[in-house]
Amino acid sequence: MDEEAPAWFDAALDNRPEHFRAEVAGARISYRCWGEPGLPAIVLVHGGAAHAGWWDHIAPMIPSEYRVIALDLSGHGDSARRDQYSLSTWAAEVIGVIDHAGVASPPIIIGHSMGGWVTITTAAEYPDRVAGIVLIDSPVAEFTPEERAARERTAFGPLRVYPTASDALSRFRTVPSQPHTLPYVIEHIARGSIGAVQGGWTWKFDPNVFIERNPSPEVLQKVHCRVALFRAENGLITPDIGVQMYNLLGRVAPVIEIPLAGHHVMLDQPLLLVTGIRTILADWEHSSPQVRSD
Repeated sequence: MDEEAPAWFDAALDNRPEHFRAEVAGARISYRCWGEPGLPAIVLVHGGAAHAGWWDHIAPMIPSEYRVIALDLSGHGDSARRDQYSLSTWAAEVIGVIDHAGVASPPIIIGHSMGGWVTITTAAEYPDRVAGIVLIDSPVAEFTPEERAARERTAFGPLRVYPTASDALSRFRTVPSQPHTLPYVIEHIARGSIGAVQGGWTWKFDPNVFIERNPSPEVLQKVHCRVALFRAENGLITPDIGVQMYNLLGRVAPVIEIPLAGHHVMLDQPLLLVTGIRTILADWEHSSPQVRSD
């Protein structure tokens, strides 16, 4: 029998977001918001082949003094597809959504996996528009597992059409696989990952999003806002990669390990992830930024 969802999860999903659409560089970008307009903002950026719904159980537990925004990058979720994708284009979408949502002061941007690369690019290319960034298991030294699987053609190939939604949902898998994901979280994000098409149901993401997306580690030297690195204990940021990223960021970014977590932290250790986010936000609210040594 599937594990029953706990009360905190049901309460988080009951806190339903508002849904909006913005036009950015000729593409429709969908995003969702929690909290009151006009508050300081947190922007959440999903990973490759994911969507904004991956944050549905995380966003409502971010402190209520923030307006929380989660977007579907182009080629993902309910946003439009493009002929070509790049980290710079996705960074422009983040800024476009911030503007469309009426965010007055620079927000904190939190990105997971490939979304961390988008977050880094946003901070590097729009330094005056970002107050701080949090990178969740986003190794800059190598391809993400989604990128590698697409290149090796072990996943994310041409999209199959399944006759029923149940058939599609039964095929949902994470890349990399995680043996201890929470079934009630998986069920929720899987349902948001499929859409009806002629002949049945298929995945919403565009397989072309995985073409040449990885950033150079040197881009970290262009980031001058506050940064925190979240490392999943069983994830992709090895201690050596963490040290390299720490050095490139000027040796002022805390590296926080989420115990027991796999790469997709929000799927197996969501409460520990929320604790880490709350801790960073509280620290940044009551402390002054450290100065980079470079």
